[in-house]
Amino acid sequence: MDAGNMNTPLLDNLFATCDEAQKAADEILAAARQALSAKVSKDGRVDGAMLEAEQFAAHGFSWLTTYVEGLRHMLGWGRRLEAEGKLGELEQLMVQAAYGEYLNQICGGIAISQVEVVRLSDIGVGNDQLHGLCNAAMGTLMAAGNSNAVRMRIAELIADGHFGELGLGDETLDMIRDQFRRFVDEQVMPDAHEWHLKDDFIPMPVVEQMAELGVFGLTVPEEFGGLGLGKISMCLVTEELSRGYIGVGSLGTRSEIAAELIRLGGTDAQKEHYLPKIASGEILPTAVFTEPNTGSDLASLRTRAELDGDIYKVKGNKTWITHAARTDMMTLLARSNADEPGYKGLSMFLAEKPRSEDSDNPFPAEGMSGGEIEVLGYRGMKEYEIGFDGFEIPKSQLLGGEEGQGFKQLMATFESARIQTAARAVGVAQNAMELGMAYAQERIQFGKPIYGFPRVCGKLAWMAVETMIARQLTYDAAREKDSDRRCDIEAGMAKLLAARVAWSNADNALQIHGGNGYALEYPISRVLCDARILNIFEGAAEIQSHVIARGLLSGRN
Repeated sequence: MDAGNMNTPLLDNLFATCDEAQKAADEILAAARQALSAKVSKDGRVDGAMLEAEQFAAHGFSWLTTYVEGLRHMLGWGRRLEAEGKLGELEQLMVQAAYGEYLNQICGGIAISQVEVVRLSDIGVGNDQLHGLCNAAMGTLMAAGNSNAVRMRIAELIADGHFGELGLGDETLDMIRDQFRRFVDEQVMPDAHEWHLKDDFIPMPVVEQMAELGVFGLTVPEEFGGLGLGKISMCLVTEELSRGYIGVGSLGTRSEIAAELIRLGGTDAQKEHYLPKIASGEILPTAVFTEPNTGSDLASLRTRAELDGDIYKVKGNKTWITHAARTDMMTLLARSNADEPGYKGLSMFLAEKPRSEDSDNPFPAEGMSGGEIEVLGYRGMKEYEIGFDGFEIPKSQLLGGEEGQGFKQLMATFESARIQTAARAVGVAQNAMELGMAYAQERIQFGKPIYGFPRVCGKLAWMAVETMIARQLTYDAAREKDSDRRCDIEAGMAKLLAARVAWSNADNALQIHGGNGYALEYPISRVLCDARILNIFEGAAEIQSHVIARGLLSGRN
């Protein structure tokens, strides 16, 4: 495509127009919040039963908030680039398209799943009220912001594989991203699809190289052998690793969770012993939280840890344990007090175990048994179910040395875990987009590359825009975390949107591949399977939406 043949469809005074439209979007959001609060509140407080009865409206409100915040951060991204002298036509058009599309969806209906579309009237904002809240800037952007001409121009500008400046504003961060991009291109991408097809573990030499690069100690304080970097760095590394293969990107998640648990809740002795070994990769941890009949309902956990002298003996069953066999330590959540119902009876343990790659005996430790759960994607670490029958944990391995703190300790890590999951999703979304682009430019039909057809390149243009929205939401959550500000809602919104974008990109990239996309030999078939899990783990989209809505309605801004 010839980038010189088309005049830019950029709107005049774009940022000023977006500013005015943002004000209207904020007013719509405020009206929706007020209407929903009236439906779910009793005596000035959110009522759990009423909120559950209004789930559809409440979850729609979460998505509405995510859209409005996504637009705000896209505009902020554009302004940062302008200040740095890096704002180009592509980036301006991406801001414009984001506003054009999301404003139309806000006013017309937001798809919160493939079969559910929430409209403002469902939340309690009627058409007459909506009409009064809209302004001319919204109308301009809705009419011309994401027009076909805009998408075609974006498609021209991304044809060289450049999908927009990230706006990091830090040379060190740029260097980190470049370093891991090279590692992924050289050490991960050439073999990732074979690992998937064979359902193999990620080879240990790759894991060892990741350890040398500091992946497992990115955010571990320097005094404990880590790099002491912030969550923004973690996002960049995770995104690049996941661009190569989600399993590689997810290897760091277990170390991040374990290190955060120990850093925030461990005793001094636990920090001094475990943090350096986690940071170096000497210890590979896994998270053992979920049970067969509980899922996100952690208050109903049944696995027991009964103290017998100086030893806890564990009995119960756990499932969906990632990388369980080939790890050295489990962060294990169990009920240490059977008389204390709900969350209060839960404790967290640092339970050591032997590594194993033996499929016939993945858990050789006494008191442990279990086997692999075969899965569609997300294969490089494997999933397991585990049974405990008298498995022993020394009392010294109780995290923090105090019972009943397990749920509180786990909650302290959820912000970081969801930010990292959002970053994984952005990486998967980027990979899907790149695969779709490469195929569209190589595949010749009717005498030309299929990228020359508007329905093909238009898909890729919107992928680039929405991936950037998800990325900027994720970076914002990471900045909040790095500033020691509460960011559970920000992290939740980033994860909510990024997971959907990963799936949408993968689905549309497979569509661009046509029949070939359904063939196992093409990597997009793997990426589609990998993308699907992102809407489920670390809090399913429905749970995530509920948590966001409750937090916002309870007073979080």
